[in-house]
Amino acid sequence: MVVLFYIAGAVAIFATLMMLTRLRPVHALLYLIVSLLAVAVVFFTLGAPFVAALEVIIYAGAIMVLFIFVVMMLNLGHRTVEQESSWLRPGMWTGPIILAVILVAEVVFLVTRTGGPMIGGEVIGPKQVGIALFGPYLLGVELASFLLLGALVGAYHLGVRKPVEVERENGDHTDESRVTTGGDLVRAGADRRPGAP
Repeated sequence: MVVLFYIAGAVAIFATLMMLTRLRPVHALLYLIVSLLAVAVVFFTLGAPFVAALEVIIYAGAIMVLFIFVVMMLNLGHRTVEQESSWLRPGMWTGPIILAVILVAEVVFLVTRTGGPMIGGEVIGPKQVGIALFGPYLLGVELASFLLLGALVGAYHLGVRKPVEVERENGDHTDESRVTTGGDLVRAGADRRPGAP
């Protein structure tokens, strides 16, 4: 069990270093996913399968999808189409696939083995995690939720596009004329000059 812990830790460190040194964002995301999966295996070997499942579902799943959407939003134009086609080369997938195969072999071994204590000594279930989070760490959980909410609002304001100004014809604008007349449909033509078509 200790050997699997160190193998998963080495894969996590190597994948993280590869993620930090990649110049292309999609390559970095692939290595980051492998790194998060390796950390999940580390948690599993420590006797925390619930935390390992949360690591896979929340970080390697949901947050990575958000990162990919951000990369898709930021890469616009003709040059990025050529760049994306160069990302689909099979050689790009070699490193992440090798690291993922190592992790899959570890998980298969951990799931199919019989007996033997975990490194941590006992299995930590969801109830224990919930009691710990909403007991002594309640303030930290609430502060983290406010931080995530602030990040969500900030991301929205960064991503929203400002409306384009509409050029006015003849100095009049339909919306402004509705405001001056009170927006009443019956009096919509009341602001027109006499004799105007």
